[in-house]
Amino acid sequence: MRLTLVVPCYNEIDVIARFHSAVSHELAATGESYEIIYVDDGSTDGTLDVLVEIATGDPSVRYLSFSRNFGKESAMLAGLRHAAGDAVILMDADLQHPPELIRRMLELRVRGFDQVIARRTRAGDPATRTMSARAYYWLINKWSDVELVDGVGDFRLISRRAVEALLELQEYNRFSKGLFAWIGFESIVFEYENVLREDGRSRWSFRKLFEYGLDGLLSFNNKPLRAAIYIGLMLSLIAVAYAIWVVVVAATQGVQMPGYATLIAAIAGLGGLQLVMLGVIGEYIGRIYFETKQRPHYLIKETNLTQTHVVPGSAAGRSL
Repeated sequence: MRLTLVVPCYNEIDVIARFHSAVSHELAATGESYEIIYVDDGSTDGTLDVLVEIATGDPSVRYLSFSRNFGKESAMLAGLRHAAGDAVILMDADLQHPPELIRRMLELRVRGFDQVIARRTRAGDPATRTMSARAYYWLINKWSDVELVDGVGDFRLISRRAVEALLELQEYNRFSKGLFAWIGFESIVFEYENVLREDGRSRWSFRKLFEYGLDGLLSFNNKPLRAAIYIGLMLSLIAVAYAIWVVVVAATQGVQMPGYATLIAAIAGLGGLQLVMLGVIGEYIGRIYFETKQRPHYLIKETNLTQTHVVPGSAAGRSL
């Protein structure tokens, strides 16, 4: 079996050499033919220079470098498009995805699974982050058309037919967690202990996490739009009932001076609700806008894809 390892990289100069050493050791121990595809997502810290140096000394390494930062989703898509293996493993370069789990994935792959998924525990995470993550997954599984599992990310082995299925999904706004679940196929999940970043700095700020979570919530359903309809109908019924109540009170008790506090609160509340609903509708319209442009997901600045690589573990080299 030929194996392809796809590794998105963004400003990983402090850890990429250690990662390559560790992952190369694990891949060589499997005895399988393999290639490693590093996708440099527009790094600005010299990561590309290190990748070029690694590729010069290791014929199993291929690299792509984007013209700018297009995001991890685009980096994973580029790696999948250029992967030649019968199975593809996606993993991060920060060593939070333990390389020693590669052999475990291959063992489970032999049993016929199309997706072998590593699920990290939340040991060591702050309690607030754990609670918010559980709440998010509960919400998205209530609303979304696909089921997402807490702790499951991009670290997984994917069979060739599953890769081909993913490549058929050409939408511009990609949410890979949902896409992995949407394609189906036989899957198995195993757990591993949470590992801290080697350089100790996470690039996922609260704003980025919130936007990523919002993408997941909107990418696989139109329930927020339907919720807007239901909330609008409910408020209309409340307004009609209130109007009837005002008429009845005026007819039985006479007209009284209304309270301005109640009026201002109602205007502010309904105005805020309208803005939220307009924002939800705007999100969907914005996604349609980007889809109709049909721009490429990424642009490649530099690559060694035309080179011939000898893949350790194979009987001979092959041209890629």
